[in-house]
Amino acid sequence: MMKRRQIITRAGALAASALAGPALAQPERLLKLLVGFPAGGSIDVVSRIVAEKLGEELKRTVIIDNRTGAGGRLAADLLKAAPPDGGTMMITPIVVPVLAPMVFTKLNYEPRRDFAPVVRLCDFAFGLAVSPQTPARTLQEYVSWIKANPQNASFGSPAAGSLPHFFGEMIGSALGVNMIHVPFNGGAALQSAVLGNHVPAGIDVVMEWEQNARAGKVRMLATSGEARSPVMSEVPSFKEQGYPNIVGKGWFAMYAPARTPSAAIGQVNAAVNKVLLRPDVRERFAALGLDVGGGSPADLQRTMQEDTLRWEPIVKKTGFKVS
Repeated sequence: MMKRRQIITRAGALAASALAGPALAQPERLLKLLVGFPAGGSIDVVSRIVAEKLGEELKRTVIIDNRTGAGGRLAADLLKAAPPDGGTMMITPIVVPVLAPMVFTKLNYEPRRDFAPVVRLCDFAFGLAVSPQTPARTLQEYVSWIKANPQNASFGSPAAGSLPHFFGEMIGSALGVNMIHVPFNGGAALQSAVLGNHVPAGIDVVMEWEQNARAGKVRMLATSGEARSPVMSEVPSFKEQGYPNIVGKGWFAMYAPARTPSAAIGQVNAAVNKVLLRPDVRERFAALGLDVGGGSPADLQRTMQEDTLRWEPIVKKTGFKVS
C-alpha cells in the first residue's frame, strides 16, 4: 500500500522537476511507510526487512511508522489523507483493501478510489489443524468424521471477520458441510482452544501452527496454497488432496495515495522487486513461512480483483457485517 518516489541524479534534477513537479525532485526526503499494526507482528517484521533494503536501493532514508488501530484502517485513513508526493506509502495485509469493504458498513476510504497499488510483497497460506484428541489423522478422515458427526463440524479462527474465518466457510461450502464458526480473541487463544480440544479444529496462518504441529500437540491436515507451504512442506495442500476449490492465501502489499505520479510508483516498484530478489531477503521470508511476491502495480491490481471475486460470495453468504 504505498509507493512514490523518484531518485534523480543531480544532472537530471531540473528536467525531472519540470516533468514530475517539485515534490518528486527531492530525493533526500524521507520515505515513510505506514503500518497499521503493532511492532513485532509479522507484517511489522516484513515491513522492516523491506524498508532496510529499500533504503539501500533508493539511496534514501526509509522508516516504518506504526499507526496501530482499527485493524489497519487507521493507517489506511492516514494514507488517504497523505499528499500524493511519494513521501508516504503504506504496507498492509489483504484485509484492509479487500475484506474491509465487504464487512464494514462504514469505511472512511474506498481502496480503488483512494489508493494506488505499488507492489505485492509476499503471500502466506492458512492451515487446518485439529486436536490430537479427534479421531482424524488425515483430511479425508476429518471430512468423513464431520459428515458423520455434524455436531463436530465447528472450527475456530483468530477473529470474526478474519480471512481464516472466511476460509473456514469456503471449506464448508466445498465439502457440503455446515461449518460452525467459533471466533477467538487472537491466535494464542485459538491455539490454546485447539490444544485443549475445546474446539475440534482451527484455521490460522501456517506459521502459527508450526511449533505445536512439530511437537505433536496439534495435527495439521492441509494448507490453503496452490502448493505446499515452505515451512510445513510435509503437509499437503487441500488442492493436492482432491479439493481444487479450497484455495486461498493472504498477502501483504504496498500502496501509495491515489494520484501519485506513475513515475514515482514505478521507481519504488522496481526497487522493491530488486529487494525481493535478494537471497537474504528470500531466506528471511521463507523462515517466516512467506512466499516472496513481486510484480507490477497492475499485477497487484489484478490480485485485488481476483481476491474480491473469490471472497465476496463467501462473505455475503455468511451475512457477516460490522457497523
